Order: sequence, then structure tokens, then C-alpha cells
Amino acid sequence: MTIVSMRVNGVEVSREVPDNILLAYFLREELGMTGTHVGCDTSQCGCCVVHVDGVSLKSCTTLAAQVNGCSVSTIEGLANEGVLHPIQKAFAAMHALQCGFCTPGMMMSAVDLITGHGRPLTEEDVREGMEGNLCRCTGYHNIVKAIITASHEMHAGAGDAQAA
Repeated sequence: MTIVSMRVNGVEVSREVPDNILLAYFLREELGMTGTHVGCDTSQCGCCVVHVDGVSLKSCTTLAAQVNGCSVSTIEGLANEGVLHPIQKAFAAMHALQCGFCTPGMMMSAVDLITGHGRPLTEEDVREGMEGNLCRCTGYHNIVKAIITASHEMHAGAGDAQAA
């Protein structure tokens, strides 16, 4: 057994867990954060993506102990005080989901992709940057549109902040 401590969605947590518990299962089973999905257990589909210290990470192949002391953000922490994040708004507005199983990982990966660029994303940026996220229900067209829409909103807000 190992004691792991981390900040999850802004809240300090500490638990004694088996040495081999994966981060995805720690979040789901120990913390009840069921928005993090496990689709493949092999890092192929991206349903399990969370942010660790602000960077996307596939939690289905990462031990909870590996992120001891880190800050972890899940889909449950994306909205701010009940206000949807721009990526959440865009996915809803663009009908960028069907069953919703891949959606949390898609959104978390998209936020990292958007924040990693200093400008709004192009279709090519999105299609290349989201390669590690699979959806079995859609043709990706609306997902790409949603990510581009959110990137424009997020970068417009950043420009406003810099101008102030």
C-alpha cells in the first residue's frame, strides 16, 4: 500500500491505496470522479485524459503514485462555479458528441491543445493535435468545429486580458 496525496480539482486529497492502482481508477473508485472514463486500458483512445500540472495525461496507464504531490484536473473541475468552460459550451452548441463516452477525454485534450497554442486553432491543428483521441460514434467534423470555436473564444478572452 502507498499513501498518495495530490490536489484534485483544487481540493487536497490523500488516500492509502494499492501500489499498482492506476490514476483513472483512483479518480473513479477512490474519489468518485466518474467523468474520467477508461475505454481501452492501453493509452490508445484518450477517454481517460486528465490534466496533471496543466498538461494532458492518459490516466489509464499512469500509476496514482506517479502523480503524488501534483495538481490533477478532471472534467468535473472544468466548469468554474457552475459556469461552463468554453470547450463545454462549444461541444454542446456544435453537437460534438453522441454517446458522450469519449467526450470528457476529448475536452481535456482539447483544452491542453488550445492553451498550448498562442493563436486560435485551424482545422489542421485540431486534426493533428487530437490524433490520440478516438470517438466511435461521430465523424469528428462537429468535434473539430467545437474545438476551433472554443479556441477562438479562449484566445479572444486572453487577448482582452492582455490589453487591460
